[in-house]
Amino acid sequence: QANFEEESQKQTSVGHWTTIMPSEGSKEEPETGCQDARGADETQSTEQLNVSRLRSSSVEIREKGSEFLKEELHKAQKELKLKDKECERLSKVREQLEQELEELTASLFEEAHKMVREANTKQAASEKQLKEARGKIDMLQAEVTALKTLVITSTPSSPNRELHPQLQSPSKTVFRKGHGRNKSTSSAMVSAASQNVTPEPVSHERKEVDSILFAEFQAWKESPTLDKSCSFLDRIYREDVGPCLNFTKQELSELVRVAVEQNTLTIEPIASQTLPVVKVSAEECSGPKKCALSGLPRTCKHRIMLGDSGNYYYISPSCRARITAVCNFFTYIRYIQQGLVRQDVELMYWEVMRLRREMSLAKLGFYTSEM
Repeated sequence: QANFEEESQKQTSVGHWTTIMPSEGSKEEPETGCQDARGADETQSTEQLNVSRLRSSSVEIREKGSEFLKEELHKAQKELKLKDKECERLSKVREQLEQELEELTASLFEEAHKMVREANTKQAASEKQLKEARGKIDMLQAEVTALKTLVITSTPSSPNRELHPQLQSPSKTVFRKGHGRNKSTSSAMVSAASQNVTPEPVSHERKEVDSILFAEFQAWKESPTLDKSCSFLDRIYREDVGPCLNFTKQELSELVRVAVEQNTLTIEPIASQTLPVVKVSAEECSGPKKCALSGLPRTCKHRIMLGDSGNYYYISPSCRARITAVCNFFTYIRYIQQGLVRQDVELMYWEVMRLRREMSLAKLGFYTSEM
């Protein structure tokens, strides 16, 4: 603009010099018109120059703005890629932790199940040893009783010749070398022991897989579910669970079955009760001397609560054994459904059969003395 103003001043000065010598008449009017036309041209060129400069500056600003936006977009894309990589890394870490947790849970369950089996085996061995010890005690008591009987029957006036073999006739005298037990004592001891001690039959249990039951279990194992419409659970409900939870009090029996299926049943020993017993009615909850499920007068050592109702029901040891057997079965199949049991299919099948046998024994009235 400074150059343009200098040029315009120069042109103005030149035009001024042309008007120093005025002419007469109408000669001054054309010169004035030329000067006006020249000034308009100069103004128009100035405006065009300014417009061109504004256009060039706006184009330059637009280009710089687009370059800046491209740089920002590139930075944002880099940050997004970094965040995607971080999300993938965190997801892998989470999957690894979940897998480790699942394996740890499965191993803990297997270890706990193994410990339970070992404890049951040790308990069975201890019970067997206890029975043998009791048999030996009974035998010794029988022997002591026989000795007492022989001693009492031997008097100075009529001595017992079995206790005093030297009083026997020479033909009946038996030559003894060293110490020997009197035959009558041994025979009396054996006869008394045979009356008190009954020899236990030796049990050699054998197992054979039933093809129909095993096929049903395999089909259920492919997609384990707690829906009792499948053939595997339908059979167990009909043959074991239903009869095992079929008590005299039908309405309460149905509530117990639902609570067992939903895993909301609680069994507590009466001796360790610290909470007050909430009674609905004397007939429904019964008492320590009457079972709420069977309605029979029994010594109840445990009580049950259905869900969070707060109502407790006293149950007899037999009813407790039946409920516990069904609960053990449902607990095991829930573990299988959750994928916590990682054993061979045949081993799982035999464990299910063992639990079914416990339910069968419980519904027939068999239970251990610990109940």
